Amino acid sequence: MRTKWESTNSTRNSLRVVPIAAGVAALSMVLAGCAGAPQSGGAASGEVRNAGVIVHAQNGEPRSLDPARTEQGEKGERFIDNVYERLVDVGPDGPDLIPSLATEVPTLENGLVSEDRLTYTFPLREGVVFHDGTDFTADDVVFSWERVITMNLPEGQAAALVDSVESMRAVDDFTFEVTIVEPDASFLYSVVLNTVASVVSPEAVNDNGGVEENTPNEWMDTNMVGTGPYSFGEWKRGESLTMIINEDYWGETAKAGVRWDITPEESSRVLALQAGDADIIDISPSNVSDVEGVEGVSIFEGGLLLEPIHLGFNMRSDDLPASDTIPADFFADKRIRQAFNYAFDYDTYIDSFLDGYGARYSAYIPQGVFGYDENAPIYNYDLDKAAELMEQTPYWDEGFTVSVLVQSGEPEFEGVALLMKDGIEQLNPNFRVNVVNQAETQFDDNLGADPVPYALWVKNADPGADPHQFFDPHQHPDGDWGEKHGMRDAYENPDQIADLIDAGKATVDPDERQAIYSELQQLLHDDPMWVYAAQEGLAFPYRSWLGDFTVNPLWRGPHYEYFTKAAE
Repeated sequence: MRTKWESTNSTRNSLRVVPIAAGVAALSMVLAGCAGAPQSGGAASGEVRNAGVIVHAQNGEPRSLDPARTEQGEKGERFIDNVYERLVDVGPDGPDLIPSLATEVPTLENGLVSEDRLTYTFPLREGVVFHDGTDFTADDVVFSWERVITMNLPEGQAAALVDSVESMRAVDDFTFEVTIVEPDASFLYSVVLNTVASVVSPEAVNDNGGVEENTPNEWMDTNMVGTGPYSFGEWKRGESLTMIINEDYWGETAKAGVRWDITPEESSRVLALQAGDADIIDISPSNVSDVEGVEGVSIFEGGLLLEPIHLGFNMRSDDLPASDTIPADFFADKRIRQAFNYAFDYDTYIDSFLDGYGARYSAYIPQGVFGYDENAPIYNYDLDKAAELMEQTPYWDEGFTVSVLVQSGEPEFEGVALLMKDGIEQLNPNFRVNVVNQAETQFDDNLGADPVPYALWVKNADPGADPHQFFDPHQHPDGDWGEKHGMRDAYENPDQIADLIDAGKATVDPDERQAIYSELQQLLHDDPMWVYAAQEGLAFPYRSWLGDFTVNPLWRGPHYEYFTKAAE
């Protein structure tokens, strides 16, 4: 039985926001059922539905089940991580890497990382069998990684391998070796642990379309053959996906099968949980109160998602909405970016829009990720300071109108925009912020454009397990968002920021890395490229009959093999 941390916090009335100290990102509980009167028509706490199956009511479905094609933060990652495996993993008890298909995690100390920190050697587990009955060897790791690099699909995460890997080889049947292009302290977390590094069955791929350059494999989009604790069942588009217990799994056998019910309407998911037709549901933090006090329902709370919610400043769009009166480089003025940070009501956002399930984070390290510093500077709501800064700009007298883009139906994101509108418009009657709601497809299209045709937008960051995964895309002047938003022309000292971020990646000494990220957090607080709204708290309502319920924020979604389920 896997060890779990126990907690007596089984209801929302206990401490709701649980800050995670740096480096301690995993929480797990042995949870008892919540007390409360049963809802009309609900399942009694002792009655177990869906015998032998964990039913998770989801708010959406994957776009692809192929590790080579799945986008970061997308639903496919959650499903993939239960069917496919990688060389290393993280367990329920902490942020540290543990062996998976590899039998050891490479380090300098155990001699599996070369002195120049460029070559990693992975001794592999023997006796592992793919779901199609073929044996797992080092050649399969080489095939899986080379497949991703050859396909190089822009919608996926191939760049993690393409940009990092210099060469790789199977030393023998059960030893895999990879050499990277430069020392990278984040390599094991950002690449090896990444969904894209999942190991697939070469026989299944070759029998169903093979590997073509720059071309998706349609069969792999909807089928899966891995080594994980679950094998793939079926995918009924718009209805459900299923996982089947892998009875031949090399590790501890899962205790129940899994079915995802695709249920876009949150109210329907809530009703399914109340009735016992769903064991777990996806829910917005602001709606958790809808299932509080329901007999037989517990709420897992106590951890923070590693997908912080932010508002972005765009300094290089010349195609803004017709109503906007600002120039393209409006936010290149640091004083304006600072003023917007002071004009946001952080506490009200967490209390009202996240229903208390959230916490502050610094620039740009979420709580639970290495380098987080609870003493790092953060902005607080201060309209006087915001006004003082805006008075120093030409816009205090002439005023301005700016639009902020949000995705419709996402109250956590809409809340950021509405509170920003409220704060800025209180400063000066000539200031106007328009909130533009767009459907998901249109929102994604606009956010994927280069440049983005809005000066402000709200979303959450893609999840990561290492600080470099946040700093490089969001803060580096030449990173993904740095280039799209023109950060190099807006930073006071872009080369200093770039050099520090690059050094944080290359430095393996923890104390040196900590010092680098402490300096970065101060610099990026003073020269902000985002409003760091909040880190959303974990909130998973579930039927108490699941027994042990474990969620690690470093996972991309629940790992169902850790759950138990009472017999009917």
